[in-house]
Amino acid sequence: MQSFSDTLGQVLRAIMANKLRSFLTMFGIAWGVGSLLVLVGLGEGFREGQHRQLSQLGDDVVMVFNGTIPALANQHTGMRPYELTMGDLAALAKLPELRAVTEELTRNDLYEVSEWSNTSSHVIGTEPSYATVRHIPVAEGRFLDAEDVSMHRRVVVLGQKSAALLFPGHPSLGEAVTINGTEFTVIGYLEKIGRGNNTYDDEKIYVPVTTMQELFALTGDNIPEDALTAIDYRPTKKNDNTDAQVAVHRVIAQRHGFEPALTDAFNEWDTIQESQTIGIIFTAMDVFLGSVGVVTLGLGAVGIINIMLVSVSERTREIGVCKAVGATKGSIMAQFFWEGLLLTGLSGLIGIAISGAFMALLQATLTDKIPGFDPPRIVPWSAGVALGSLVLCGVAAGLYPASKAAALDPIEALRRE
Repeated sequence: MQSFSDTLGQVLRAIMANKLRSFLTMFGIAWGVGSLLVLVGLGEGFREGQHRQLSQLGDDVVMVFNGTIPALANQHTGMRPYELTMGDLAALAKLPELRAVTEELTRNDLYEVSEWSNTSSHVIGTEPSYATVRHIPVAEGRFLDAEDVSMHRRVVVLGQKSAALLFPGHPSLGEAVTINGTEFTVIGYLEKIGRGNNTYDDEKIYVPVTTMQELFALTGDNIPEDALTAIDYRPTKKNDNTDAQVAVHRVIAQRHGFEPALTDAFNEWDTIQESQTIGIIFTAMDVFLGSVGVVTLGLGAVGIINIMLVSVSERTREIGVCKAVGATKGSIMAQFFWEGLLLTGLSGLIGIAISGAFMALLQATLTDKIPGFDPPRIVPWSAGVALGSLVLCGVAAGLYPASKAAALDPIEALRRE
């Protein structure tokens, strides 16, 4: 009985006897496997990049901005704008549907000057709860505290880029900054939040909301003294804003004199819904790209089956000689089966190795370079699909041609030239 090592030796000799054909055959499978892994990895890179960009704002954050009450049919009143206020914030803070709530009073028209430089950043008036709602990584010093707010202190926390612009090459902690001529003391600065060229969050400057309202309140017609630009909150239920949104809409509508059912009156941005939408989009993309990769892999398998059938046809006389000297159907079948399986397995492993190296190169060169995009990486489930498809392709590529070879009549095979 022929040993496995003998069978493997014959398989390798058959492969080496047709180097070019074997290479082209293996290339199809390697390309299919690599395409599957890279395409799915690309989709996951976009998914992770978008989730990471949303996480810069915070987890489960909903932002409510000043809005406009739409005009209603059969009524004489037209569109009416309304401003969120500190009173709205206090009312929302009592809702059990919210686990945290904070405010923003933002001005983009203020001018900041230090001893070394000047800039015009986004100045935000807020309070300590801001750090529980939004992502605020303090690099040195501290963020705002309750005493800063209650005592109307003139202190600032600088974003990473604002600190670099105002204090180029100099320490900023404890130094003075003037905002529109009023002096503030730097009590802390933040780590980098934005990715790549997205530096919007790194250009912010934070001051106590009471100080902001005292010195730089919003101006305009019919704007309350305690007006805000936004209220941010996190729902009590993680990844679920359904109940929280209904409660927030009810409170704001009651306080500003309109019906909660007027959804157009609310101007908000929901990171939970955004994240869910992104998940649906990129899951569909993964399925599509994965299907393209599997189809490409299947075409490679068809190529191997075709080449193996050609190999059986070319080696018909050899098969007849082997059978004439005592080779069994099982040994003939094993030789061609292992040849197809070996071609598939080797080319698949080469495809995985090359695609893995390619994605590692992209991660080394593109990480944190493109906002909203993470470089592709090998996704476990796609690797599992690739390996499972390889097994099926290998069995199909080896079994059918092997059965054709084993079924040849030795006498008829010897007659063929």
